[in-house]
Amino acid sequence: MLTAIVGINWGDEGKGRMVDLLSEDYDIVARYQGGNNAGHTVQNQLGKFILNLLPSGILRPEVVNVMGPGMVIDLKHLCGEMDRLRQAGISITPKNLKISDRAIICLPYHVEQDGLEEDRLGDAKYGSTRRGIAPVYGDKYLKKCIRMGDLLYPEAMEKRLRGIVEWKDLLIHNGYGADSISFESLLEWLRTYGGQLKEYVCDLGVYLTEQIEKGKKVLFEAQLGALRDIDFGIYPFTSSSSTISAYAPIGAGIPGKKLDLCVGIMKAYSSCVGEGPFTCELFGAEAEALREAGGEYGAATGRPRRVGPFDIVASRYGVRMQGADQLALTKMDVLSYLDQIPVCTAYEVNGQITHEFPFGDHLAEAKPVVEYVPGWRCDISGCRKKEDLPKNALLYVAYLEKAVGCRIRYVSVGPDRDAYIDMEK
Repeated sequence: MLTAIVGINWGDEGKGRMVDLLSEDYDIVARYQGGNNAGHTVQNQLGKFILNLLPSGILRPEVVNVMGPGMVIDLKHLCGEMDRLRQAGISITPKNLKISDRAIICLPYHVEQDGLEEDRLGDAKYGSTRRGIAPVYGDKYLKKCIRMGDLLYPEAMEKRLRGIVEWKDLLIHNGYGADSISFESLLEWLRTYGGQLKEYVCDLGVYLTEQIEKGKKVLFEAQLGALRDIDFGIYPFTSSSSTISAYAPIGAGIPGKKLDLCVGIMKAYSSCVGEGPFTCELFGAEAEALREAGGEYGAATGRPRRVGPFDIVASRYGVRMQGADQLALTKMDVLSYLDQIPVCTAYEVNGQITHEFPFGDHLAEAKPVVEYVPGWRCDISGCRKKEDLPKNALLYVAYLEKAVGCRIRYVSVGPDRDAYIDMEK
């Protein structure tokens, strides 16, 4: 059984929470793209954890977690993340964490370049997390990167690094005018943090193929959402990797395998961190009330998230891009304070109503068409069965399900591991 858990919208939909929940039924959890530019928040009996690089299955001792070749890994950040979890009593060993030898290393100059470019762009910035993600993915496709497997061959790595640094300094020093890159400092950084991770590095394709042939079940964990995908998202305000479910086997190191199930995650309202078009965005007191009710601040950056009503146009597009078979609707409880719940049902572009997600400048010019549905005005955080939900809450779920064209299997009513409803039970 190969299952992908993916975001339907702009990211921050609650994927980590659902991976933590559903991983109980899986043997392996695989991250297949992205870096430490987003955070998955998981809350269970062990506490509250924010995971940037480690797969969310790391909180289950019986689950093996893998970091695929589609990822970009900041070694220092990963070592720090592992240390924090160990201090909280989480065991991390080569038995339950494996890192692809083909995964790309995000170096300190990638982080520096990210900040330099955002500063250069000024008001036209992309809203980067400044963690080096775009520069390192760019270098990956320029074929000028160090990979995790290179840590196992220090002499060859040192030779390759020297040539890359000479090339990269043409941009960092001669282009941006920043201080020259120190080869010695970079080499020491790789030795210090890479030395702590070498025993986790393996040929992930061989490992996963063997495990699947033994009948093991794999859960693929995506970062961000369909609207941040490099090809199908709100380009150029996207991430620099493929967040789409179809990429999961590729980014995990087993491109010959096919998914059996795709579970899409979407919030009961909309939220967005970063720049770019966000048609349904609320402002003023209405936005602040929703932001505070949902605790909408970025897990990786702490930045206040932009918020708005549920966006049917964007969500239907995300469902189609992800090929979702079923959905999980998260943070349903957050809307309990509203008498009337706003929903963005269509866009107006140049005076015309559209129900399709627009391209480019048309998206930037789009205005939301908003309708209201009745709220339920009561606390639903204690509901654990479908029949526990008030009538208007059930009607809201049914309304969204029909609107996006995909069945909603799970409804989350709180951050705790058991705070959800399986709508098919």
